[in-house]
Amino acid sequence: MLSVFHSTHYSGADLIMKFGENEPWKKVFGPIFIYLNSNSDGFSPIKLWEDAKQQMVNEVESWPYTFPASEDFLSSAQRGKFEGRLLVRDRYIRDAFVPVSGAYVGLAAPGDVGSWQREYKGYQFWTITDDKGYFSIINVLPGDYNLYSWVNGFIGDYQCNNIINITSGSEINVGELVYEPPRHGPTLWEIGIPDRSAAEFYVPDPNPLYVNRLYVNHSDRFRQYGLWERYADLYPNEDLVYTVGISDYKKDWFFAQVTRKKDNNTYQGTTWRINFNLDSVNTKGTYKLRLALASVHYAELQIRINNLDATSPPLFSTGVIGKENTIARHGIHGLYWLYNIDVQGSLLVKGNNTIFLTQATKDGPFVGILYDYIRLEGPPT
Repeated sequence: MLSVFHSTHYSGADLIMKFGENEPWKKVFGPIFIYLNSNSDGFSPIKLWEDAKQQMVNEVESWPYTFPASEDFLSSAQRGKFEGRLLVRDRYIRDAFVPVSGAYVGLAAPGDVGSWQREYKGYQFWTITDDKGYFSIINVLPGDYNLYSWVNGFIGDYQCNNIINITSGSEINVGELVYEPPRHGPTLWEIGIPDRSAAEFYVPDPNPLYVNRLYVNHSDRFRQYGLWERYADLYPNEDLVYTVGISDYKKDWFFAQVTRKKDNNTYQGTTWRINFNLDSVNTKGTYKLRLALASVHYAELQIRINNLDATSPPLFSTGVIGKENTIARHGIHGLYWLYNIDVQGSLLVKGNNTIFLTQATKDGPFVGILYDYIRLEGPPT
């Protein structure tokens, strides 16, 4: 059993603790609970697993424990409570304040929008909204926080900029909060589901030599070794082409844009294409391309529209970003990246258009991008 209190093994340098000169720091890890059970009556070992899961529920309900003597481990009475309601308004979907179920709402150190992802020195307290958008965060340590949230089905991050001061025994009700996700104009097309995961995309069967039988016919079918190599098997010469209105992202969008392994054991970058048709174009208007990435590892994403001349500057480049190891660790999401790219109408044509997504780095098999969601919006109406 491995308990790692702090590590960059998965998300890399973005989560390395950084300290200023003579900066004091202290954090409580634990207590750590280890549960051992046994089964000597001949019944299925699945009962051991079910029993262990029930014990986990019992421990969660008992937290924070009452027995630690450390003055740094505060009792429930010494902590605070924060509650409220979260609504979402996207005027191009529904011009109303809509309660959202299953949204993640949390308190973390004051910072910028989305900074909670890379905040590691303080404490964070999270919960999920109910079917009417209400949330309650209990047993919060005293201190100053910002409220952060992200909502399945919508891009971006919400942040309440007001400093929230939790004191011992306090109970704060913030009332109703409204998140208006990034929106420029009406949706012309979209690929995927905005949920910070690439799980909805096509995950291939593993190489028969590497099959992990635990994940055969399993919802987490991405937990197989060597799936990155399957891209070259499926696309040995030409890269992925996705046609809006014809292709199905569940079958036709590979879960990770990785490098292609060549016969001489070198690797090359890949360029994916999104083909789409426009009935009309406002050549003087500005369109918006939304690119939400579920994870990146040492990749550079370049965007070109209706022009694949690699010698010309791309419309947009991320630069080399990400050190998340998600592909190598059989994961399906890491840190969340959102890019909002202006596309001048003069770059588009009536009829057939193509967006080229070039992953330009080629330093090994684990370089790549896991997309979360892609959307093209028209000019505002």
